[in-house]
Amino acid sequence: MRLPSTVRLYEVGPRDGLQNEKIILPAELKIDFINRLSGTGLTHIEATSFVSPKWVPQMGDAAAVMAGITRAPGVSYPVLVPNEKGMDAAIQAGAQEIAVFAAASESFSQKNINCSIAESLERFKPVMATAKAHKIKVRGYVSCVVGCPYEGAIAPAAVSDVAAKLRAMGCYEISLGDTIGVGTPGKVKTMLDTVMRHVPAPELALHCHDTYGQALVNIYAGLEMGIAVFDSSIAGLGGCPYAKGATGNVATEDVLYMLNGLGIQTGVDLDKIVEAAWFISDKLGRKPVSKVANALKHENFV
Repeated sequence: MRLPSTVRLYEVGPRDGLQNEKIILPAELKIDFINRLSGTGLTHIEATSFVSPKWVPQMGDAAAVMAGITRAPGVSYPVLVPNEKGMDAAIQAGAQEIAVFAAASESFSQKNINCSIAESLERFKPVMATAKAHKIKVRGYVSCVVGCPYEGAIAPAAVSDVAAKLRAMGCYEISLGDTIGVGTPGKVKTMLDTVMRHVPAPELALHCHDTYGQALVNIYAGLEMGIAVFDSSIAGLGGCPYAKGATGNVATEDVLYMLNGLGIQTGVDLDKIVEAAWFISDKLGRKPVSKVANALKHENFV
C-alpha cells in the first residue's frame, strides 16, 4: 500500500505532556514554550486543559496560558474540555478548537473520569451543542484502544463503537490512543481495520505511547492503513496518571525523523523541534526521552 504523501503532526506536549510532570511550571514558561512550538511549522498545538485544578494542578493556569500565547497565523491551539464548566471557561479564553475524551474500557473510564462510557458520552452532548453554536471545532479522543491496565486486551469492536458515537456527535477527527503502549503493529492494524468500517481513515488519528518501544512501528502500521494524522509529544513528555507504568507519548522529533526518511511531507522543521525539546527538558531538569533529540545534540546539530 502507498503511504500518505503528507502527514499532519498534532502536538500534545504542552497539555498531555506537562500535565503528567511532577514539577508545575509557571504560566510564563509554558507561554514561551508554546510560542517556540508555534515557530516550528506545527499546525496543531494542544495548549492546555480546562479541568479542575483539584484533579490536574499542572493545568490550573489554563486561562493565563491562553491569554498569554501569541497565536500564529494558520496554527490551531486546541484545549481539552471535560464538561460544560470547562467548555464555558474555554470559550471565555477564546478557544477555537476543543477536544473531548472517552475510553474504550469501562474500568478505565471509571478510574479516569468517574463514570461509565455511556455517561461520559452523555456529558459531552451539551458541550457539543455549545461548540456548534459558537462554531468551535471538536476533536474526540478514545483511550485504551488496544489494551487497558485494568481489563487487559480491548476488543476492536468496543473501540469502533465509541469512535463511531463520537463522530456521530460531531467530532471532526477521532484520535485513537494506545494509552499504555501495549500495541504492536498487528494489533493496531486489526483495531484500525475494525474502526475504519465505521469511521473513514481521513477522520482518524493515532496517539501512541512508547511504553514497550513500539510507538514508531505502530505509527508505520497506521501509515500503511492510510492514517495521516499522528499525535506526538515533544521530547517524549507525558504519561498517564491512571495507567501505572505508561511512559510518555512518542516524541515528536522521533516521528518527524522517521517521516523525513520516508519522504513524507509535514511542513515541520526538525532542528527547531529539537531546540524546543531541549528548551523544555532543561527547564524540567533532565534530558529529552527522545532518541533523535539526544543524537542531534551529541552531534552538535543544535
